[in-house]
Amino acid sequence: MSNNKKKQIKELADLSHYKEEYTAQLEAMDISSPADLKKALADKERAKAIEDEIDGVGPKTIAAWKAELGVETAMVPAAETAPAKQEVEIVSAAEVVEEGAYQVKKKPQLDAETKRLLALRNEMSNDRIAFLRQEWFRFPRLGEKWRKPRGMHSKMRRHISYRPNVVSVGYRGPEKVRGLHPSGFQEVMVYNADQLENVDPKTQAVRVGSSVGFKKRQAIEARADELGIRVLNRTG
Repeated sequence: MSNNKKKQIKELADLSHYKEEYTAQLEAMDISSPADLKKALADKERAKAIEDEIDGVGPKTIAAWKAELGVETAMVPAAETAPAKQEVEIVSAAEVVEEGAYQVKKKPQLDAETKRLLALRNEMSNDRIAFLRQEWFRFPRLGEKWRKPRGMHSKMRRHISYRPNVVSVGYRGPEKVRGLHPSGFQEVMVYNADQLENVDPKTQAVRVGSSVGFKKRQAIEARADELGIRVLNRTG
């Protein structure tokens, strides 16, 4: 823990356990700098949202980031937050929140077994080691992307104990929740509003294709709100 406090965090990439794919997901949540992330982690609801939305980020990673950024556990007085929480709990049909406040996103209807397996998958993802290709440390040009060792005399291919671990089926998550969004939704790719008619809002959420223009994207989001469907990559 002492090493985390001494570490200088100038960019998000300086955080421990940080991966490149987190950048786009954090930007979608209006987080583009360590200062933005520190402010978000100080809010319990936003910190929980980061943990739920970003695949691979769990309680251990959140705790490490808080320690490195110096986030205090109680940033907002309890007296100010209590009325807002009570109001949201009473009104369930239509969310009533202050303008500019964080809105809790729609959650799927999951059975107890699926929830347990999602939590297990998240824990396994946090504990899973980083698989690096053979001799990545010796030749910088190889980079850190995984490549299966194929050499006839490769010690890594033969699983010699002092060589790094190799990707294998034992590291995979539970089959039942494999491919699900971290929130538990099954992702459905859509390119127009008509495709929303076949989506089950209880178990499925939609992701708008990257080739969809802004005007059509707004129409998709408006129709999704009418049908109670969650859009994973909203514009705002």
